[in-house]
Amino acid sequence: MPLTIIEKILLSHSRTKVLGDFVNADVDFCFGNDITAPLAVKEFIKAGFNSVFDTKKIGFICDHFLPARDAKAANNVELLRSFAKKYKIKNFYDIHQCGVEHVFLIERGLIQPGQLAIGADSHTCTMGALGAASFGVGSTDLAAAIHQGKCWFKVPEIIKFVYKGKPKKWVSGKDFILNTIGRIGVDGAMYSAMEFSGPAIRKLNMEARFTMTNMAIEAGGKTGIIEPDDITFSYLKSAQGSRFKFKKTMLQLKSDKGAKYKDTVDINVADLEPQVACPHLPSNVKPVRSLNKVKLNQVVIGSCTNGRISDLRIAAKVLKGRPVKKGVRAIILPGSPSVYKQMEKEKLLKVFLDSGCIVTPPTCGPCLGGHSGVLAKGEVALATTNRNFIGRMGSPESFVYLSSPAVAAASALSGRITHPEEVCK
Repeated sequence: MPLTIIEKILLSHSRTKVLGDFVNADVDFCFGNDITAPLAVKEFIKAGFNSVFDTKKIGFICDHFLPARDAKAANNVELLRSFAKKYKIKNFYDIHQCGVEHVFLIERGLIQPGQLAIGADSHTCTMGALGAASFGVGSTDLAAAIHQGKCWFKVPEIIKFVYKGKPKKWVSGKDFILNTIGRIGVDGAMYSAMEFSGPAIRKLNMEARFTMTNMAIEAGGKTGIIEPDDITFSYLKSAQGSRFKFKKTMLQLKSDKGAKYKDTVDINVADLEPQVACPHLPSNVKPVRSLNKVKLNQVVIGSCTNGRISDLRIAAKVLKGRPVKKGVRAIILPGSPSVYKQMEKEKLLKVFLDSGCIVTPPTCGPCLGGHSGVLAKGEVALATTNRNFIGRMGSPESFVYLSSPAVAAASALSGRITHPEEVCK
């Protein structure tokens, strides 16, 4: 029977020869952060568990509220630190050499093509850009997986998205996915796997692919996935060095001809303009030029969606030699320590500081209204993050727009939502 890539991975990690509606599968890696993992640890203790399935296949990545914003945040990290020490968990990452989990874990070589990963964070779907099956789960599921190394899944239906055409300058993977969510809505892929394919996808670099799979959840998707190719393998070899071990079986991580899909959606990106999601849904998408009267108080460039080095290179290209508009707070949010170091090496850090930006440590920070950029009542922000729900970045009476790094950088210069062409003439 022909299978999709997601179905192949789930089947290979189960003890059955045929997939049913549900599957109990072995996980290659499971993880949580400083918000979700403490809940999992408490459930682990409550259940009476006294062992972990594999000390090398569990991760605690403290990225949301670090450096600790308050005593509660600090106590959560201390709980994880103590648990990791007790059970000899190898992958505990505190503020030292820790980044945003969906960027950092990939750089560390802890997620590979063909693997099955779960994380107690909805944006675990990011890892699907590698050709991995990656699912966000609840903290109770994580607690059970830490002990058993397994997780139950409802086998998702699969929607295939085929992207064609040559995109215009300044149009990126972020614009692809915002446009897609605008087309199908925030529930358009409810509990389905979104398989991104087509010639336009194959020409995207890996970091743009991560942006797309990261936001599959914003369309209601259980995960997003892209078949790995030479671009994938080259990226992994470069990012992970000797930690990446290529296997011939990775070449088989493709959907079979004749595989069954719930639906197929064709999207021509040739005429696409840079996209912006307006308050208060990621699906409320409009072309950037239709929003040039929207004034801004804050711009955030970074996060697990667009905090990789290629994203920051684009932002620096727009900002170089130009000052941020007076009255606008421009915050740069690198995704990991290695991204931060590369920024410094390429002198992007100087570009940002000279323009008047604030550069934070690698953290989720303002994305979820955690710290380092919380919005006040009535304030308006443009961010390269993934969500703009009511109160997402602070006050429930604030307003969040979503865009690509290029649009965000251009908008920081003008103080209003702006097409990059307006400032890069």
